[in-house]
Amino acid sequence: MGIAGSTVQIEVEALRVGMFIHLDVGWMAHPFPLSSFKIASVEQIDTIRGLGLKCVRWSPEHSDPDTPPVTLALTAHQAPPLAPIESPEAAARRQRREALASQRAALNLCERQFGEATRECRTLTDLVSAQPTVAGERAQALSRSFVDKMLSAHELCIRLLSEGAGDKASAHAVNVTIISLLMGRAFGFGEADLLDLGVGSMLHDIGKLDLPDRVRHREDHFSAAEAKFYEDHVTLGVAHARHMKLSAGATLVIAQHHEHADGGGFPLRIGSEKMTPLSAIVALVNRYDNLCNPHIPSTAMTPHEALSLLFAQGKNKFDAAILGAFIKMMGVYPPGSVVQLTDDRYGVVVGVNSSRPLKPRVLVHDPKVPADEALVLDLENAPNLGIRRSLKPLALPRAALDYLSPRPRVAYFFEPARELAAA
Repeated sequence: MGIAGSTVQIEVEALRVGMFIHLDVGWMAHPFPLSSFKIASVEQIDTIRGLGLKCVRWSPEHSDPDTPPVTLALTAHQAPPLAPIESPEAAARRQRREALASQRAALNLCERQFGEATRECRTLTDLVSAQPTVAGERAQALSRSFVDKMLSAHELCIRLLSEGAGDKASAHAVNVTIISLLMGRAFGFGEADLLDLGVGSMLHDIGKLDLPDRVRHREDHFSAAEAKFYEDHVTLGVAHARHMKLSAGATLVIAQHHEHADGGGFPLRIGSEKMTPLSAIVALVNRYDNLCNPHIPSTAMTPHEALSLLFAQGKNKFDAAILGAFIKMMGVYPPGSVVQLTDDRYGVVVGVNSSRPLKPRVLVHDPKVPADEALVLDLENAPNLGIRRSLKPLALPRAALDYLSPRPRVAYFFEPARELAAA
């Protein structure tokens, strides 16, 4: 991820521990957290061989120096000769280029992964009515892919994407799934619960397939009959869950994702004592994403505004422990928040370490640097700099608004914290 340099094709049978390799397959087609990594064990080699690949690419210059040589000739990808000694100025320019390339590669990879996930979500959703069992199996597989990659990393970062991929319904489903699973991981849920949480959050709105377009999103002007029609999507979703043969845990998430801790939700108006922890998480995350990405874009809140509203008005609607953990994980200024720093510069929060959220990473407006060459500022490495306030995008000075180009849709993905920190 963000690794530059020459690569060489190598047969899978010739792989050795210590080689830095690149798997040129879809993110969900292998169990590793990243598609480019250094082989650390013989077990990893066995897993790679089990993927059915004949060859992979490897980077000699990023592999351990004592890695045994391979017999394949270095032809078109011959490593370049050693560079001459650099001046400090040249080294600084090179380091900036490498940092920028790594930053772009990290973002591009997250966006490809998000796009792959939303396409699979759309595909399995299209199968729900005609092939419910197949749809359920594919939802389970996608949830398994997320869980495996989340559990394999020590720390994770929540990453803002530059553009939400896929249709709105699939993007919403994946957004809710990613944040819900990160919450489940923060609570230390076991693998089985995480899988149920992934499937239930991904399919929480599946009952809307049976509703006319005009009532798929609650509007203030709805009549009592239209509001009841909209609320029926929960019952319809549970029926689909049973046809898909989903687990009891995943089905309860679908059944309870609009219930409130104070009993004021729907359809059963149960309180927190009857809601499962998985359902309580999805109820909160679903509300947050709907505030940031509403059906009517002009009513969208910034992530900071949405978080503030949940804190102010959600103390009765949502489980207190879950609300507190959500705010702690997302940070006071979640990714997507437009902010002003304590040195008066403007920026957009683009990344938050989910276990250390107080010092996010910010894309900063710098008139001296072209927008497409701006480096992300890690506030963890800037102890004397912080965030002064959040503001709406339209409150930015025109030059900062054009430079930062905050997106109307907020889309999130995750990546290992060590990779983001290297960007």
